[in-house]
Formats: sequence, C-alpha cells, structure tokens
Amino acid sequence: MAQKVAVIAEVLAIPSIVAPMRVIIFSDVICPWCYIGKRRLDKAIANLRARGVEVDLEVSYRPYQLDPTAPIGQSIPVIEAYAKKFGGVEKAQQILDHVTNIAAQDDIIFNMDIALRANTLLAHRLLVLAERDFGNIVQAQLKERIMQAYFTDGQDIADIGVLANCAHEVGIDVDVATAFLNSDECSDDVQESLHMAAENGISAVPTYIFNDQWSVPGAQDVEMFERVIKRLTEQLNEAT
Repeated sequence: MAQKVAVIAEVLAIPSIVAPMRVIIFSDVICPWCYIGKRRLDKAIANLRARGVEVDLEVSYRPYQLDPTAPIGQSIPVIEAYAKKFGGVEKAQQILDHVTNIAAQDDIIFNMDIALRANTLLAHRLLVLAERDFGNIVQAQLKERIMQAYFTDGQDIADIGVLANCAHEVGIDVDVATAFLNSDECSDDVQESLHMAAENGISAVPTYIFNDQWSVPGAQDVEMFERVIKRLTEQLNEAT
C-alpha cells in the first residue's frame, strides 16, 4: 500500500516501484465520480493499447464508504440523502444534474431521480469475494454492474437479491453469491481495507494508487490517466 505523502500538483509521489504494474482503486459503488473515473480509466487503457503501447495492468478495487452511517436494510431516494447533506432539495438537484451531465459525456446514463441511497457494506463484501475467488477482471465487471444497478436502473444495491443477480450476470453462481451475502464472510477484509484507507490519508474517492508509486486523487480526465500509465510503463520497461 502506498505511503502517506505530500501533495505535488495533481499527483502524489510515492517512493518505490513494483512490477508488474498494479492499480489499487479506493472507491464506493454509490460515488458518481467513481463510476465516471472507472469509465475514463478504462478508456485511457484502451486508447494506449490502440496506439500500440503494451499496457499490462492488474486493477484491484478496495472499499470506501461515502456514508458509513447509512442504515443497513433501509434505502431512501438519493434526492433526500443529498438534500440532507447539501442543504436542501434545490442544491441537491443542482449537484445531481451536474454529475448526470458529466456522466453523459462519458457515455454513462445516470437516472438519479430513481436512484436509492443505501449502505454499501454488502456490495463491498461481494466485491472482495469476486476478486478472491474469480479474479480481478470479474471484480471489475461486477463493480460496473453494481454501479449500473444503482445509477441507471434504480435498484436497491443493499438488497441481497439485487446483488446476487448482479453477480450472476458476471458469471458468479447466484446461489454462491446469495449464501455468501447471508453470511459474515469477508466482513473483516472490508473493515481492514477501510482502516487502511484511513491510515493512508485517503479521505475522498476515487483514489488511484499506481504501482505504489503514484497516488492520483479524483476522476481525472482520460489524458491524465494515459500520461501516468505511459510513464510507469516506460519505467517498467527501462528496469527490465
């Protein structure tokens, strides 16, 4: 895990480099900028590969909770949650309209009028299972599917049936997912990661840790992600 470091412009410098390239992303499945940032990172990787850059990444998602006090088993309309946090319905609607317009530019559909704010612990536990038992690619696919369920489909992502169905759609047996979600398995892993984020000074998401060398905060634009990945790829090539 990256060490605590001082801010240098948009990027935090962290001493050490590890091969092969690894990207650890702290994010929450109800964070609009995490969804936008994921789409931009994916596009940056695709762009580099299309230009002939040999990019070999292992992306791993780690939990962060925007609202750890959200009641478990009780979901509310997003507009209500935003109004409470940002000082009224009018301000909340402005924020939601803004992120909806930004998301559309990255080909993501936000239907925030039907979105349900929910506690995300169950979703994070399922993502831990996906990485542990099925690998990073399936975890990334599940991350995308859960965020689609929340932002686009208006589904309750604290509901075991909804999450199990998301898992099924990315190749995880629905009975396996259901049994897992009805247990306490991987709860300690989630809490450990949440503690790790706090210990490393991560107070907002998304935060991207590239190869334990660069910590990039926020949903940067595609070009920024391209520059970081290309630079680290060149360093790795020089070192081998």
